[in-house]
Amino acid sequence: MFKISVITCTHNPRPDYLAQTVEGLARQSLPLDRWEYLLIDNASRPGRAPNLDLSWHPQARIIREEQLGLTPARLRGIREALGSLLVFVDDDNVIDPNFLDEVLRVAEQEPFLGSWGGQCRPRFDQPPPEWTRRYWGSLAIREFDSDRWSNVRWFLGAMPCGAGLCVRREVAQRYLALNENGDRKRFQLDRTGDSLVSGGDHDLAGCACDLGMGIGLISTLKLTHLIPPQRLTLPYLARLEEGIVVSGILLGLERGEPVPSARGLVGRLADQLRLLRLRGPHREILRAHYRGRAKALKIWSNRGATTNSLQDHAGNREEPT
Repeated sequence: MFKISVITCTHNPRPDYLAQTVEGLARQSLPLDRWEYLLIDNASRPGRAPNLDLSWHPQARIIREEQLGLTPARLRGIREALGSLLVFVDDDNVIDPNFLDEVLRVAEQEPFLGSWGGQCRPRFDQPPPEWTRRYWGSLAIREFDSDRWSNVRWFLGAMPCGAGLCVRREVAQRYLALNENGDRKRFQLDRTGDSLVSGGDHDLAGCACDLGMGIGLISTLKLTHLIPPQRLTLPYLARLEEGIVVSGILLGLERGEPVPSARGLVGRLADQLRLLRLRGPHREILRAHYRGRAKALKIWSNRGATTNSLQDHAGNREEPT
């Protein structure tokens, strides 16, 4: 009989967002004895640590992880989890009332899936500028009508994101082993503090393919992603693009993809032509993409560097809350 461990990793959370996340969990139709809740406080500053009453759930715990970074927080959650299924719910996610029931249905009916996710609908604090729409996918916004899955690790059309990510225990243990035996210690492919490096979601989900299972997106799994206005500004989206490119290239290289060749004269001219065709914010975000590509290759060529150097290269700056 499957049991679920729901894990929320949080660092200096926005209290009203986290409260909505927990309210969504409290409304789940799945009986409380079928799941536990782990809230991982990832080195939040004094006065910013989560302060919530979780007494409504007899199997809820707040766990402090002192090593800063989403990856250490996720790893702590994996170590502490007792369930055969792990569900990662971010501190700005509100899952639908039937979400955990649907997780169990998928686990039972689709045994070939090792990791899966669902739809992420946006809820904006303020109406977003129209030009940002093409970048909503980078904010983990995705809506679709039919299920899709694959056993190809890099098929992004079926790759779940971190918001509402569901993994079987053996997949999570594979990810834990990769990070504990040194294969992932050179780079922390995920956010640390306020950096926008991100790649741990795909790394974790892709472990399903390592074990001969598949990845998938399930249309009946739905959550709401709470999005503040500062995440829809040009500086934030440019930094986000840069961080995604840096970690995406490094993750591919870590998993054995060939090293991209340096941009020659023709490639550089093509890059400049693409920039000239764009205007305003789109040009700046493409520039950020190019910066991320160059930085990833530089980091890889100096891969004896520490984890912190990756965060420095990717732009670890404080964001307003």
